[in-house]
Amino acid sequence: MLMGELAQASIAAKLGLLIGMAPLVMGVLYAIRPTERRLALMRPLSLAAIFAALCTLFAGFAGVLQGIGHSASLGIVSLRAIAPGLAEAFIPIFLAFAAQTVAWLCVAVGLRRHV
Repeated sequence: MLMGELAQASIAAKLGLLIGMAPLVMGVLYAIRPTERRLALMRPLSLAAIFAALCTLFAGFAGVLQGIGHSASLGIVSLRAIAPGLAEAFIPIFLAFAAQTVAWLCVAVGLRRHV
């Protein structure tokens, strides 16, 4: 089901998901081989992932509002029509923050190995 949703996702959503996974990759690399350079990259990558996730969330909200606007012109606005769009809007931010959590746990492991 997730792959089907991903295939239908917009370019902005796919880019947001890709940027959201960057800290995870860097966190795993840091856990494997801790260096100061990799640790220094974690903060800007984390910020980029957070901002990309928020951007993707608001782009999803905009799509839902656009759909409501088209439905409202017909006089039909249904929660059943809105709920799937809102759920899709929350998926990228959920995945980005889950990746952030795992990435920073990897950094904690790397810091323990580095010291």
